[in-house]
Amino acid sequence: MKISTKGRYALRLMLDLATYSTDGPVCLKDVARRQQISDKYLEQIIATLNKAGYVRSIRGAQGGYLLKKNPEEYTAGMILRLTEGDLAPVSCVGKEKEECERKAGCVTTRIWQRINDAVNDVVDSITLADMLTWQEELADDGADSTE
Repeated sequence: MKISTKGRYALRLMLDLATYSTDGPVCLKDVARRQQISDKYLEQIIATLNKAGYVRSIRGAQGGYLLKKNPEEYTAGMILRLTEGDLAPVSCVGKEKEECERKAGCVTTRIWQRINDAVNDVVDSITLADMLTWQEELADDGADSTE
């Protein structure tokens, strides 16, 4: 399983909003510049996030986007499933599983199910707040290395 650029960029976009929205709405062009992502691509992603109720748009000259909830209330899994769909490694496991005529006698299904469970456990246990903490730790490590 690979996470597409849409999923990866959605995580970065939400993290950017969590980081910079303390002083008000965040302009998508600023996110695009900081994250080095096309603003046109971010517009597509933000539309998905807005439609799902993850962000709120503010119109006007000082407008932009804000998270609708606190960073602790968003998990990486929520964001990735919104942009990627089911994170299952194969079609016979996961929420959107397809019935397989071989399933009853298929030993490999156990492998796929364990991979699916592990991925979901990881992404559902990491919040935007966790990522903010990690980002601060990276910044602190970078500051320490320049001294």
